[in-house]
Formats: sequence, C-alpha cells, structure tokens
Amino acid sequence: MKTSVSQNILGYCKDHRSSMEEFLKELVAIESPSKDPASQDDVFQMLGKAFNELDFYTLRIYGNRTGGYLYARPRSRDRKKKLQLLVGHCDTVWDKNTILSIPINNYNGQLTGPGVYDMKAGLTQIVFALKAIKDMGLEMHLTPLILINSDEEIGSFESGRTIERLAGVANRAYIMEPPLGLEGKLKTGRKGIGRFTLTVEGKAAHAGLDPEQGANAIVELSRLVQQLYAMNDFKKGITVNVGMIQGGISPNVVAPHSQAVVDVRVASIEDGERIAEKIYGLKPSTKGISLKIEGGIGRPPMERTPRNQALWKMARKKALTLGIELDEAWAGGGSDGNTTSLYTATLDGLGTTGDGAHALHEHILVEQLPERTALLGLLLLAEEVELEN
Repeated sequence: MKTSVSQNILGYCKDHRSSMEEFLKELVAIESPSKDPASQDDVFQMLGKAFNELDFYTLRIYGNRTGGYLYARPRSRDRKKKLQLLVGHCDTVWDKNTILSIPINNYNGQLTGPGVYDMKAGLTQIVFALKAIKDMGLEMHLTPLILINSDEEIGSFESGRTIERLAGVANRAYIMEPPLGLEGKLKTGRKGIGRFTLTVEGKAAHAGLDPEQGANAIVELSRLVQQLYAMNDFKKGITVNVGMIQGGISPNVVAPHSQAVVDVRVASIEDGERIAEKIYGLKPSTKGISLKIEGGIGRPPMERTPRNQALWKMARKKALTLGIELDEAWAGGGSDGNTTSLYTATLDGLGTTGDGAHALHEHILVEQLPERTALLGLLLLAEEVELEN
C-alpha cells in the first residue's frame, strides 16, 4: 500500500524531532527582547544560516529603532509561480536574563523558556517544514517568501510596510503565531486594536482660597471616561478600556491638566471607524477646558473574509490527513496577520500548541511540534486555492 505524502512528511518530522527540539532550545537561549535591538543579531544570524543551508537567499534589513527584519526566498525560483508568504517574529516580551526565572526545560511533555511558545516554536517549524520538503524531493506549487521581524510585540511599526508590500503580491499568508488554547485552535479572526490619548487642559487655582477661578481638568476627564465606557458593546466584540490616567499637580490645587490613555478593540473595520469617530467627537462640557484627542486604530481587524475562510477549510482538510482535528477561534489580540489579511488570504496561529504567552508558565506541548510542522509542510505544498475577494 502506497504511503501518502501526509504520512511521509509526518514521519520525517517525527524522525527529526530531536533535531527540532535542539534547534528550538538554541533559539530560546538567545534572549531577544523587542526593545533591545542588539539582542536580535544572534537570532537573525542563526536563522539566516539555516535558510542559507536550504539554498535560500537571505537579506537582513536593520531597523532605525528596532532590530529590523530578515527576508528569505529560494535562490532558484520559477518566476511564473505565484507566491506564498510566511510571517514570524523573533522578538519577545521578556527582558534579558528572564531565562534564569523561566529556564529552558523539557519536563512532563512541556518545553519551557521565554519566547518558546510566542513564537520561536513557529520559527523552528518554518525551517524544518522547508527542510522536510527539500530532503524529500517535493515541489511547492507556490514560491515561499519569508519575513521574520523583531518588532511585532511592539506593533511592527518599522516592519509593517514591508509586510504590506509582500502580502500585496502573495496569493496567501501563513502567520506562525501560536494557536489558541490547549486545543490548538487556528486563529481565523482577530480583533483590531486602537490606542487613543485624551489630554484635558484646564486652569489652576487655589483649592481653598479661590476654587471658582479654576477649571478642573480631572473632573472633566472623569465625565469623558464615563462617555468612553458607554461605547463598550461586548456582544459585538467592542471594548473601550481606559487603562491609564494621570493629572493634577497638588491636592490643594485645582487640576490644570489630566490625561487618559484608551485601548480599543473591535471585530470589524466598520466598528473601528465608528468608534474612532465617536471618540474624536467627544467635547468638553466645562467652561475654560480644552480637549486634545490623538491616536487611532493601529491594527485593523483580521476578519473572517471568504478568502480567509477558504484557506482555513483547506487547512482543516490537510490536518485530517495527519490525524489532527482542527478548530478555529477568534483572538482578542492582534498580530501581523491583521495586516496581511487586508491584502491576501491569511491563516494565523500555525505555531505549536502550548500555553502561557507573555506569562511565567510559557511552554509548548513538545509532542505536537512535529505534527504542527508537518501541517505547515502540507500547507506549503498545497496548490492554489480558489479564493474569493
């Protein structure tokens, strides 16, 4: 009986599990905080070497305020083939020396370490899925382009435009963020994220001698906060959270200044536009008060568009050939998938199942590392899907 490609690639990944684990441990050992650009150099060097060994051309672009990004593509390629984009990030939320409190450890089926789940396991999968395809002599119908950035955790503010350009020419995009929950659900929807700052300017006065001569910026801000909170619509997935407030100069002075920083999450582009319009429409109600509003929706939502759903359905079928029953989920946080989804079919959460993103118990279920790598390999081998706009 002829063995299927699915079982062959799964067998290859299982046979190379120890190599994958060692590669991943080495990646995790290179701590790479987002706000420490120099820390990214060794990670990019290690990944660049791995891609070069796969006969990929690599280009390291240095950032102005970040560690920049690494771009890779096959040295030899058929320009008639369409393109598929793989996006990952090598930066983590953890400071240097976090590895002392979250050591690399493989215990009871859980591989721990800072950034192992979010998302150095996903980077390992890219390398070994491509290695499996190369070593097995298989041919991809679409040419892979790889973009690994070092500023995803802080908003991809330097790499975002490059991601946009690559997504604009790609037929599909695979985002190597971790899946959701211990069930390993793929992320087929993500909320859009906005950040707004409200600055209120009032007038100082002595709180005891002549308070009526002042205009209290804190009191005015408290009114605005209530209006912001009223914009929440949890059923529609709209959250407006006033997460930071500051103001005043002394208890005995009518506050001349106050400020609030607001986090907004929305499930659709239309909701984002509507909430932004509402926030910018806020007006002060106290004489002598001025209001300045800044910010906007920085990451638009990744919606369950027809083309995204077509890609998800393909992935679910491919997973079944590996004995994996996949489910889809909506994620409250954003990723570079929010960006690629504006331009091409996008599937997110293709990393390895685990738990503890941004938390002290961060880990992956190491037994699933070969399985999720095999799934990525099958997705890379897949023919073009009929994708609706």
